[in-house]
Amino acid sequence: MNNIDRRKIIKQAIITLNKGGVILYPTDTIWGIGCDANNTSAINKIYKIKNRDKNKPLIILINDKNLLVNYVKSIPKVAEKMIDMHQMPTTIIYDDPINLPSILTHNNSIGVRVIKDHPINMLLNEFKKPITSTSANITSHKMPLSFQAIDRNIKNQVDYIFPENFSESKSTNKSSRIIKINQSANIEIIRD
Repeated sequence: MNNIDRRKIIKQAIITLNKGGVILYPTDTIWGIGCDANNTSAINKIYKIKNRDKNKPLIILINDKNLLVNYVKSIPKVAEKMIDMHQMPTTIIYDDPINLPSILTHNNSIGVRVIKDHPINMLLNEFKKPITSTSANITSHKMPLSFQAIDRNIKNQVDYIFPENFSESKSTNKSSRIIKINQSANIEIIRD
């Protein structure tokens, strides 16, 4: 797929996000469902599509670790080192989120993944805001490892679907590692 096609796809995705829509897109890990991380109605729509309990948080994706200061009050130095050091997609849960709706900040924390080298960075760079991310499955159903495995009900309820070949197999096809780092720089591995 050439860059001209990708630009058109990104443009349409941004139009959808700006209208409060939900997108189905390939991340650096698996296919995800996402929206503008500051649009509460769109976030609620994701919970409804997935039939997900609102006590189960969504994460946000950004494309540059320097943007963390916009969403987390204080970034432990160890978090910056981990972002730089890890090649595997890693979601870090931080305390004291800022500038995000309360629906995303469960227990006064937020999960953030900095996307390093993936075509979805084009979207994040152009959109200039974080997007939410959660696996593209109905809650309690098996996580889809390919576009074909995504439930038809998910595809029918989102507002825009990225083409299957957008990422050209740059996804890992497994969930990210999840680490929690508190203000005391204590590290807890939630999922490896």
